[in-house]
Amino acid sequence: MAAPIVPSKEHIYLEGPKSRGYELKFALKVFWQFIKGFRALHFAGPCITVFGSSRFKEDNIYYQQARSMGKLIAELGFTTVTGGGPGIMEAANRGAFENGGMSIGCNIQLPFEQKANPYTQKSVTFEYFFVRKTMLTKYSYAFIIMPGGFGTMDEFFETLTLVQTKTVTGFPIVLFGKEYYKYLMSTIEDMAKQGTITPGDMSLVLLTDDVNEAINHIRKYITENYTIKPRKRLWWLFEKR
Repeated sequence: MAAPIVPSKEHIYLEGPKSRGYELKFALKVFWQFIKGFRALHFAGPCITVFGSSRFKEDNIYYQQARSMGKLIAELGFTTVTGGGPGIMEAANRGAFENGGMSIGCNIQLPFEQKANPYTQKSVTFEYFFVRKTMLTKYSYAFIIMPGGFGTMDEFFETLTLVQTKTVTGFPIVLFGKEYYKYLMSTIEDMAKQGTITPGDMSLVLLTDDVNEAINHIRKYITENYTIKPRKRLWWLFEKR
């Protein structure tokens, strides 16, 4: 069986040191990706990010729950931000979009699976995962982790690490799907027993099957800790509203 074809940019990205001219060009390209993200999301308002699999279809229970999540985020007055693709991302964007809320997608260039869903008022596509993940966390007050695969786990643990290390203020993290995540939670509990995390780190995550419980958890935390202040609309980077 022939080996799968890997996109050429991945070959280049993982080949190690290049010429200094190439590295400078790469750095400038990354810088422009960040500027593009800043311009697109600067006026997004306070956001809540929903992570989850791109592979769930409309008839799946997790799709339906993510759609309800987007609806309640809109009712909370927050912008729903996702990775902008199909599945859970589409569902959360759709719930917000259909209920008059602001809905944003931060997409990624991939050779498979990922395509922008139609339920966003604003969408921006990135070439590099690390830039995209920065945008998915930078503007959000809370994070909801719906069932997903490797990409969702990457996003979950990176966000959890940022909160654990106080790199970002302790924003609430909701892990949604008790049955789906029971083995993962068992592993995390074992980490605490083995001493690789502290028992207090367990409190950084709310595990639930209830959409209303998830939103109420986020509402309580934000109400007690933050005041939303209007942002001056200065277009330093020619941002669009």
